[in-house]
Order: sequence, then C-alpha cells, then structure tokens
Amino acid sequence: MSATSVRTRRPAVLLLCCAALLTACGSSGGSTAVVRAEPVTLPPADPAQRAATATATGAFGLDLLRALAADPAAGGGNLVLSPSGLATVLAMVLPGARGTTAAELAAALHTELPPEQYALATGALNRPATATAEGGPVLRQSDELWAQRDYPIDPHYLGVLAAAFDTGVHTADFRKDPEGARKAVNGTVEKATEGRIKDLFGEGRLNPDTRLALTDALYLKADWAEPFKAGMTSARPFHRLDGTEAAVPTMARTGTLRYADGSGGILGEPWQAVELPYAGGTLAMDLVVPAQGGFEAFRKGLDQPELDRILGALAPRAVDLTLPKFRFDTANELTPALRGLGVQAAFGPGADLSGIPGPGAEGGLAIGTVVQKAAVQVDEQGTVAAAGSGAGAGVMAAPAPAGPVELHIDRPFLFLVRDTATGRPLFLGQVTDPAAT
Repeated sequence: MSATSVRTRRPAVLLLCCAALLTACGSSGGSTAVVRAEPVTLPPADPAQRAATATATGAFGLDLLRALAADPAAGGGNLVLSPSGLATVLAMVLPGARGTTAAELAAALHTELPPEQYALATGALNRPATATAEGGPVLRQSDELWAQRDYPIDPHYLGVLAAAFDTGVHTADFRKDPEGARKAVNGTVEKATEGRIKDLFGEGRLNPDTRLALTDALYLKADWAEPFKAGMTSARPFHRLDGTEAAVPTMARTGTLRYADGSGGILGEPWQAVELPYAGGTLAMDLVVPAQGGFEAFRKGLDQPELDRILGALAPRAVDLTLPKFRFDTANELTPALRGLGVQAAFGPGADLSGIPGPGAEGGLAIGTVVQKAAVQVDEQGTVAAAGSGAGAGVMAAPAPAGPVELHIDRPFLFLVRDTATGRPLFLGQVTDPAAT
C-alpha cells in the first residue's frame, strides 16, 4: 500500500464501552486470555482526591441528564443513565489525551486533577465494588482493553490503566474478522450484565479499521433493607407532564426513612425527597419529587451543590410513602450532549490522543461517537438496572411530628442510586411515566 493510500484510508476505530448492572449474577459466552500489563508506580489517590472525584462524577451525571432531557427527541420521557460507568470510560481515555483534547475532557468531567491522578481516584472509588458485606448488595466492577493484535500501544499508558483499573489486554483481529471481534467484545458486556445489555456495538461499529476497544462492566444486586409488601401494592393515579393521568401499580409503606422537604435556593420550586436504603447499608436510592407542575423547572435548575443541599437535609422521619413500580429502557447518542458540555477537539481532526498509540502506530486517534443503552426496574424487592456505554474514535433536620409526613409519589420525579459512603453515583434518571416501558 502506498503512503498516500495510508493517509487517505478510512479511520481506524478506538471503541470505549462501559456496562453496569443491578441484578443477579450469571455467565455466558467466553473471552480471550488476558495479558496483565505491569502497573506504573504512581502516588495513590488520597481521600480528598477520591471525594472530589465522586462529587465531580455527580456533577457530570447531572449535566448529562439535563442535556439528554432537553433533547426534543426525548420528549420529556423516562430516562436512566450511569454517570459512574461513563466517567470510568472517559477516565481510561484521559491519560492518553493531550492539549486541548485533555483540557476539554477534564472540564466536562469537572476534574482539576492531573489525568493520571483522576484515573487513580476513579479506580479507587470503583475498587470497593470488589467487596461484599454479609447480607449486603453484590457489587463488582471490571475494566478491560481490547487491542488489534499488531497495534502498538504506549507501555506507560497501559501501565496507568493497570495501576488505576487493574486493566488487562485482550487481542482481537479487527482487520480480518471485525464481526468476530465485535461479538467477542459485546459478549464480555453481555456476560457481565447477565444478558441485559445485548449487542452494545451494532453491526458495522467495529470494522477493519478498529484498533482498540475499552470496556467497563459494573454489576450490582441490591434488595431494599426493608422490602415493600406486595399485598400493599395497588393501582393509583399518576399525573404525567402533559396533564394526562394513568393508573399504575404503586407500592406503599409507612415507616422511618431519611426525609427532607423545602423550596427556595436557586431552584425556587418546592420539593420533597426520601432515601430508601438497600440491605447492607452502603447503597441507597434517593427520590426527589418536585411539586406538581414544577418538575421541568426544577430539573433545569438542579446542579450538584443543590443536590448536595437536598441530600444533606435528609433526616429520620416517619413517612407515609407511595412509590410507583417502574421498568423502562433508554438508548442515547451522547456525542451531541458531550459536545454541548464543551468536548469538541476530541471529536475532530485536531484530536490529540497521542498518549495511547505506541511507536510505529499509524495516524492518531479521535473519538467519533459516544452511545449509551440503559435499563432500570424498581419493584417491591429492590432495584434491577443495567447500562452499557460506548465511544468510537478514528485514527487521525428537625424533630419528628406526631404523625408521619405524607409523600405520595403520583407525579414525575428524579432518582439516584449512590454509594452512601463516597457519594459515587451509580445510576441517575427521571420517571415521567411509570406506565411506559
């Protein structure tokens, strides 16, 4: 092949994906042998860096939620995403980014840490997921790098991923068998998510020009600390954003929960919030319910400091709670949202991801597309949710009252699944129609 033909060929693709799951464990399919890179020696992430990164991930998630919900194509519908999963994928990219590309990615991620330290802090936040307390949720997270078998990768970059995420390297032949490689990469995601995220990368997304694929898989099975009683579930009205009403299966319970309500601040809209702990006490789902008619204004104004204020106000209170059961899937092209958050250079011909290829690699890398598929289910027993994300790039408190406070969730609301010790957001979303699937 001539030098000219090399320069003008279609870009090779770097594909980055993450998958997250709250469900029971299982297995399917297989994978290639993994070669573990030698971790580089870096200063460990300290508590302040981990705390700042958890807060930054929350802010990044809220930015994405607002951007996706504002898209006219979404129509104000149900939405779920995994801030932790997508932030982990980008944390794996960031140590290989340089110049404006790195600065824009860091700004979107709300981090001021050096890229390698951000990766270490993100990996440290993910690492407790390997431990499971007796009777508590099962939470595991793993990250892998897939590489074209003859594509050189910078050893230092591999060492950073190994140190931060314990990332190994699979080899695949994207050039000669892109479909086989696509099935292998998708298979790891499907296996890690108990089959709930299938075909993350559709036909043609991995092609003969593909050189790398990064994957993140997050698995969680979490039951409520105190399950809802099925006999208390009944059909109740839910008021949608458009003013229509639907009768939906709604759970009910009365008991002591962490609760808060208020108004004012930059949000202005009245709100109520309640926290439902999962068994084990390390994870919880927070529900934030704006007053009827105030949901869209509330969501637009909600940022991380305001969310922190709401969560910080939660205190034990007797609560008469009703909560609709819900289950739905969403799929989003995240490239426009990330561009809206200021990530421009990474998607263009001027992208600088030169810290990833090793000596002799052709061309440079630029991110081409970012997608996410997600699913969530909430019922009397607990929560089941899954998310898969991918990016493609080319070469080139007050005293309790006498009676319980009432929180009947019969209108659109926001939900957050988080680690209560670190604040790390695993899932974030909105429910505007529990009857929709």
